[in-house]
Amino acid sequence: MRTVAVTRIGSLRDPDETTRGIIGLVDLPEPELGPEDVRIRVAYSAICGSDPHLAEGFFGTDVPIGLGHELSGVVEALGERAHRNGLRIGDRVAGNFLRFCGTCTPCRAGQQQFCEHVQEYNRPGMAETVTWHESQVYPLPDDVSLLKGCILEPTSVAVRIADKTGIKVGDRVAICGGGPIGQLVLQVMKMSGATSLTLIEPIAERREMALRHGAEHVIDPVGENQGQRADEITGGRGYDVVIDASGSPRAVGGLLDIAAKGGTVVYGAMYPHDFEMPLNLSDYLYLKELTLTGVFVSPYAFPRALQVLPHLDVDELTQSVFDLEDAAEAFAMHVSGRFPKVVIRCNQIEEEAQR
Repeated sequence: MRTVAVTRIGSLRDPDETTRGIIGLVDLPEPELGPEDVRIRVAYSAICGSDPHLAEGFFGTDVPIGLGHELSGVVEALGERAHRNGLRIGDRVAGNFLRFCGTCTPCRAGQQQFCEHVQEYNRPGMAETVTWHESQVYPLPDDVSLLKGCILEPTSVAVRIADKTGIKVGDRVAICGGGPIGQLVLQVMKMSGATSLTLIEPIAERREMALRHGAEHVIDPVGENQGQRADEITGGRGYDVVIDASGSPRAVGGLLDIAAKGGTVVYGAMYPHDFEMPLNLSDYLYLKELTLTGVFVSPYAFPRALQVLPHLDVDELTQSVFDLEDAAEAFAMHVSGRFPKVVIRCNQIEEEAQR
């Protein structure tokens, strides 16, 4: 089974070709179809911002490391007991790359994001097929194409971030980072009743994209005084909700200063594992009473993400598409930053109707 994988550990941005990380196609065995498994012929698999971190050895260095967790496809085979969700061969589906065990203490306590066995089940989806447990698989609505469907997983992250903010209608909201998660969060927060909705992003094209999709304001943190602009937008009160979707150590500290007293700051990205952010407890937690929280993965968010997805405009996130054979070029395009997101077409699958 042809699968996109890391074949050499190293940064994909390394100018030295002898030490640069390498992405290529490898032939991996197709997992055996278990009684509760679903085999999916993958249509599209989108590159996530976390994928280059795998090339850098963030989650281990034993290569090849199969990639891909944002995917859509068509059910090709069902295990003998994989019918409880009503799945049928030929269904168009997307899903959650994580399988939660359901039996460990966190799972039984309603905290699947901390499942003690989640890392035991890693089946990469940037491949010709992927075999998942039926609990991971969700049929796509009729009005969502397979191309749009591969955005279900990042949409679930946006929904989970919205959950963590505890947003109330009318809350002033700022989002730092105009990549795919930031853009999706922007649309979800708009749907949730955000006001003074602001995107903080140094790349002009991404600020313009945000304005097309609901942002009321944008801030260039490089060319403008971020704190001054935030005061102008919020009348000096600050933002009730501040969300980081950038993962940038240079950006995250200053977000505490633009939060309103009693506000919530959500760190919703992946950060360098050795990064530590100085925090003045007196200023931010005592005098401002800020609530600081983060997001790991997205249990319980997928059904609602599926409800939200038809209402999102993701055309600009799915305009750059490469074939499976061109995976190396796709990742080169991804790290170039030319497009906010890059998608790999794993199989040519015809849909019954244009959606």
